[in-house]
Amino acid sequence: MTACEPEPSMRAASHRRHPEIGVVAGGLPELPFADASFDVAAANFVLNHVASPRSSAAELRRVSRGAVVATTWTLSPSWLWAEITQRSGIPPFAGERLPADEDFERTADGFERMLRQAGLQRLAVSEVEWVWPARPEALWRSVEGGVAGAGALYAGLDERGRQRFRAAFEAVVDERSVGGVLLLEHRAAVAVSAAL
Repeated sequence: MTACEPEPSMRAASHRRHPEIGVVAGGLPELPFADASFDVAAANFVLNHVASPRSSAAELRRVSRGAVVATTWTLSPSWLWAEITQRSGIPPFAGERLPADEDFERTADGFERMLRQAGLQRLAVSEVEWVWPARPEALWRSVEGGVAGAGALYAGLDERGRQRFRAAFEAVVDERSVGGVLLLEHRAAVAVSAAL
């Protein structure tokens, strides 16, 4: 399940690659399924991208007769793009923020509090960390493709701004790459709510 309805081309690609799997259009916070439709409901880095994380978490609980598994970033690679943006002298991408009554602290404890407020019980939350050896060319393709906040920022720049952003990116790559890759630290909270 995703935070928003998949693009028709994504559904078509899924059907071509895996015709045996049914794909249903829908998105949180209201899913087109009956109560207790699934053994497990999972939201992988989804609840931090919806307008109502609590309602969405409650909806996952509603459609699951078993566990609910959810993850959120506690440290994403956005720190890299913040550094690049700052070096380029370009104002950062603001994006839409959740209202205060919907937002939650991006820590394992904050994620757990939000999920409990949404009604999830028998909850275990842990934090995992890893380093992603990212190839700079793949990161740059994601920016040019409009992915995430960095991609949205880049898409809105004029040619001069894009040149400054690219130069800052190249400078960071030159300074930080090890063996041709950027070692990007990540942390995520992983929550599992067992069936009642």
